[in-house]
Amino acid sequence: MHVRTHEVDRRRFIRLLGGGAIAAAATGALGGCSSALPPEAIAAWQGPGEQADVRRWLVGHALLAPHSHNLQSWLVDLRVPDEITLFIDRNRLLPETDPFSRQMMMSQGTFIELLDLAARQRGLRAEVTLFPQGAFGPTTLDARPTARIRLVADASVRPDPLFAQIFQRRTNREAYEAREPDAMALQAIAGSVQPHPFRVGFVGHAQADALQAHRRIAKEAWRIELTTPRTILESFHVLRVGPKEIARHRDGLSLNDPMVRALNAVGLFDRSVAPAPDSFATTSQIEDFNAKIDATPAFFWLVTEGNDRFTQVNAGRAYARAQLAATAAGLSMQPLSQALQEYPEQAVPYTDIHQLLAAPAPRFTVQMWARLGYAPAVEPSPRRGLEAHILPA
Repeated sequence: MHVRTHEVDRRRFIRLLGGGAIAAAATGALGGCSSALPPEAIAAWQGPGEQADVRRWLVGHALLAPHSHNLQSWLVDLRVPDEITLFIDRNRLLPETDPFSRQMMMSQGTFIELLDLAARQRGLRAEVTLFPQGAFGPTTLDARPTARIRLVADASVRPDPLFAQIFQRRTNREAYEAREPDAMALQAIAGSVQPHPFRVGFVGHAQADALQAHRRIAKEAWRIELTTPRTILESFHVLRVGPKEIARHRDGLSLNDPMVRALNAVGLFDRSVAPAPDSFATTSQIEDFNAKIDATPAFFWLVTEGNDRFTQVNAGRAYARAQLAATAAGLSMQPLSQALQEYPEQAVPYTDIHQLLAAPAPRFTVQMWARLGYAPAVEPSPRRGLEAHILPA
């Protein structure tokens, strides 16, 4: 009897440990995998190659843009010559954590920005018309396009240096070094956003009290998301465990650690049930995340006046530029989206971060908040490839 009880306890511990690993990947507490990702999952990062239609070449770069939960909800229509019409894939949304699709609109903007950078590289002017059939309402999306992009050859168009960073850009969830970003790097990041009339800022060790406030809000918001069953389950639903799942989906949140793969193979991961708030699975990952936040030397933010759909898309464009500029300076960024999300349980952190950044809602909206620092190199995230994003002719 004693042996059987010990075996039950051991299996329960393994389940909890496995649950913790899943929670870590789903909420961004752990940085990538200990095993290399399947080559086909990251093949898009080698570039689109030569394309008879330059628009396919542009889209092959744009699909490397950052996207919430790596869902890649971009669909393009190429039926009209010299035009790209962008739609959002409404099957790839986050209704629990992003109920009004604000982050999804930002992710449409990151795609547009990278497409524009690629167009400039080919001597093309990308004339972007947002919401050509009208903007979505404030709470829902529909089948109308996000943008229509007309491409015009223009000898006056000059390449943007940020283009060179597209294939180097990563969202880095590893622990960051203690040293702060230097002043020139911060100036370059702030300057990269200047095409858009938004306010950006940074906080570091020189603002000790503010830095501690940032850390406190980040930790509390992450705890809420991790312990709210429907929000953590939303992440579980797009969690890809092991090379087969990662290669099949090439999206979402990848977890390729050998131990996790082994546990998953024998049925010890139940991604349909959220770990209990006081379980080892949950508390251990809260501790791990908190340690990374406490070691983060700096935070970046982007604030807009207003929060309509045009502003959200352009905020995504601005963030894409900021992250590429950070990449050029050897810096890493990881968005801290939890406190910016509009579901009820996050109301206190949402208010706190807006007050801390002198951006009282609803007049102002903190569109992006991210860790910033030097970090070890990580693999790129999976991408579904060019054909997955092009609508049938």
